[in-house]
Amino acid sequence: MPDATRRPFAAHGKQARRRGWTTLVTVVASALAVVLVSGTSVAAIAGAQLATAPQTVQLSTDDQSTAKTADITAIKGGANILLIGSDTRVGQFDSDEDVEGARNDVTMLIHISEDHQQLTAVSFPRDLMVPIPACTNPASGTTYPASTSAMFNTALGNGGVSCVVDTVENLTGLSIPYAGLITFDGVIEMSNALGGVDVCVAEPIDDTFTGLHLTAGSHNLEGSDALAFLRTRHGVGDGSDLARISSQQVFLSALLRKVTSDGTLSNPLTLYKLAGAALSNMTLSDGLAQTRTLVGLASALRGMSTANMLFVQYPVADDPDDSARVIVDQETAHTLNVALQNDVKSSLSDSSTGRASEESPTAGGTATTAPSTGTTPSDTASSPASSGASSGTSSAPSSSATSTATSTPLPSSITGQSASEQTCSVGN
Repeated sequence: MPDATRRPFAAHGKQARRRGWTTLVTVVASALAVVLVSGTSVAAIAGAQLATAPQTVQLSTDDQSTAKTADITAIKGGANILLIGSDTRVGQFDSDEDVEGARNDVTMLIHISEDHQQLTAVSFPRDLMVPIPACTNPASGTTYPASTSAMFNTALGNGGVSCVVDTVENLTGLSIPYAGLITFDGVIEMSNALGGVDVCVAEPIDDTFTGLHLTAGSHNLEGSDALAFLRTRHGVGDGSDLARISSQQVFLSALLRKVTSDGTLSNPLTLYKLAGAALSNMTLSDGLAQTRTLVGLASALRGMSTANMLFVQYPVADDPDDSARVIVDQETAHTLNVALQNDVKSSLSDSSTGRASEESPTAGGTATTAPSTGTTPSDTASSPASSGASSGTSSAPSSSATSTATSTPLPSSITGQSASEQTCSVGN
């Protein structure tokens, strides 16, 4: 991995006053991952929300076929869902000029293991240079030729959700039969429904672009404050988009711990609000927009420990042709791809947190694997506090945090954390 002290990635131009909400796909991803795990009420909630859900989109013929014929709880090799956050670029101030069309500025792949014991969420940087297949825009009918190297976040504008799915499938070698496109309104609604999310800040965050100003310490964030925290790039780490990804993981992990430890899943009213906040602000692929699919998803995730919910950044390196871009770290990415393809239970025991996060100085205790009854205990990080470097990276907890008796450690250059790890966002 590139050294965190080097020139920040994607730090070009000014940050948009209203851009960056697209980074909030991580929060809505958590809704699909845990909020729908409601036992007997999940069918009614999913059905009611889908009745008023936005329009659906179609994926490729092969992906549609898999989604229609497969049971999401029994897909060989595990189930894959792609979640996308997007907005148009018109009027945004972080680019040199206005650019028409939508961009998949945030893309997250959710892999649920076949045995339903692990969830791996992989974030793909927006400025990653990748091959993009030939795609036809579903709205305009324009066909875009294949490109051997293009910015990852142009795939959505080229050919909609299906083009982003095809791009990630080509990049990872995985089949992805389910996808969703998310708006930012659900984030505010979800954080409000939870009564806020407690996040740790290791060093003060001052970002004039998002208006976020937080002192070091713990802060309960909801509504616009939660939105600003997840939007901020200039205020955390080295000011790069990669720093923002790791800071988002701090929030997401805290959200998951709150959901699983505060009895949220046993509160029908809160659960309904959370599910509604997610589904009413999403455009789903045909296969995902099915009550049976969401009920199956809930069943697959019921009782999963937050220690076995991993958040990782797709491995990248500096682009030698453009300091504001990144390219795939081929060797490390291959290792991650193969682990996902083979549905290998993985751990981050030898890895490190990202560019804008570090281990909480108050972390302690032992992460507990959830019992088979469907209830999930409160999970806490197992390792002692880590001092953390000024760059925002630190050693991850020991393998006990992710029940690694039968898991395979990913390369140490892959950054991320489990949801059970208590981490802090690092300001700059």
